[in-house]
Amino acid sequence: MSSKHLSHFPLICTLIALSLIVVDCKPSKKNEEIRETVNAPNIIYILADDLGYGDLSCTGQQHFDTPNIDKLARDGMFFTQHYSGSTVCAPSRSALMTGQHTGHTFIRGNKEVRPEGQHPLESEAITVAELLQQQGYATGAFGKWGLGYPGSEGDPNNQGFDEFYGYNCQRIGHNYYPYHMWHNQEKQLLDGNKNSETNAYGPDIIHEKALAFLEANKDRKFFMYYPSVIPHAELAAPESYMTKFREKFAPEKEYKGIDDGEHYKNGGYGSQKEPHAAFAAMVSLLDDQVGEIREKLQTLGIAENTIIIFTSDNGPHMEGGADPDFFDSNAHLKGYKRDLYEGGIRVPMIAYWPDKIKAGSTSTHISAFWDFLPTVHDLLQLDPPEHTDGISFLPELLGEKQDKHDHLYWEFLEKGGRQAVRLDQWKGVRYNMSQNPDAPVELYNLTTDKGETQDVSAEHPEIVQKIVEIMKEEHSQSRVFPFEYEKSAEE
Repeated sequence: MSSKHLSHFPLICTLIALSLIVVDCKPSKKNEEIRETVNAPNIIYILADDLGYGDLSCTGQQHFDTPNIDKLARDGMFFTQHYSGSTVCAPSRSALMTGQHTGHTFIRGNKEVRPEGQHPLESEAITVAELLQQQGYATGAFGKWGLGYPGSEGDPNNQGFDEFYGYNCQRIGHNYYPYHMWHNQEKQLLDGNKNSETNAYGPDIIHEKALAFLEANKDRKFFMYYPSVIPHAELAAPESYMTKFREKFAPEKEYKGIDDGEHYKNGGYGSQKEPHAAFAAMVSLLDDQVGEIREKLQTLGIAENTIIIFTSDNGPHMEGGADPDFFDSNAHLKGYKRDLYEGGIRVPMIAYWPDKIKAGSTSTHISAFWDFLPTVHDLLQLDPPEHTDGISFLPELLGEKQDKHDHLYWEFLEKGGRQAVRLDQWKGVRYNMSQNPDAPVELYNLTTDKGETQDVSAEHPEIVQKIVEIMKEEHSQSRVFPFEYEKSAEE
């Protein structure tokens, strides 16, 4: 790694280490005072789309820089062992919103509802937005939703958000110059993008609405959920960003996509002559947006009691001309989006809270998306939620004694059916189990084999058996998202 990248973050070697050591410290008097005196903070949760663990310069990216996200890490805490809710969009977001892993949460796959939207969260779901709304927070979501078609029980306005602006449907969220956006229940046509025109870049419009939300709610508590569509396919960025990288990656291999017909701007990935430059440009734009959010908080005088979390919904994709191997987007971890190996679900996570979270700190605490809901309960000094698979990581943020998970669990319906368990240093992965729930389990020791290259299941049958038991215990059958063997049993 070059000295330039080392200078971004003095603890870079620690950041990308996959150590399992958890600092076990008792709460200090200062931290006890923080808990007693601090007002519940504003909360901003920034969720990148398909950003890999290695797509930040502070985690080793060599082809472009992310100075604003790097600064967020220098000013806050970087979690080296944080996991997404799933390995694809909708179930990952469901786990985040409900505090439940994919064996329990409502949405476990990317199930579409035509003409626009996805299968909705059920009405009995209790989301983190509903919790905060009930506590008097202004709540806004700006970006991609994917948890219920417009007007359904899963519509963001019916799941705790006062305001929503962006893409309701994740299929349409593939396109950066869409025909329309949704503002709450109003479908707003983007005249600059009619027919084949590309004058209104979706992420720019969403970003303006998000900054306006901060301005409008500067005098009250707020929760802003910012699920960006960057850098998911298609690969497209404004010309002002493309010019920064065009020469750096020439000559390029053109990606030929969909430029007309029924799928054009309706989920199909557009052509891109310069896919490497476009990817770098997109992440650079996202980085600037993170910086502008922080700058806005400073301008409004509310930065001191606003906690910002930055992470990604799953590992890097290989669609629309994307080339994660060129960028080493998974940081040498095994797998990509749709895998339950580390490259598909381990994601960078940064938490920033001035004077509360120690600047420049690194955490090896093993955590996941379903920990966010209980963390919010803890921030508000409420009793822990009843129906959650998570534990609060607030103690870790404040340097207190942190509880640890017994295990983490994932399941994924596609690609033949997949399950995974993280158990201390062990990682168990089961593939091709949709028709055979007793398919063999691969076992990896992440302490010595972070790339999951050596299956040691034959050497540790007792660990494998424990993981098999966890897989059985943590899976609850879903009538909407069943595995193939469960469909056969019903028949």
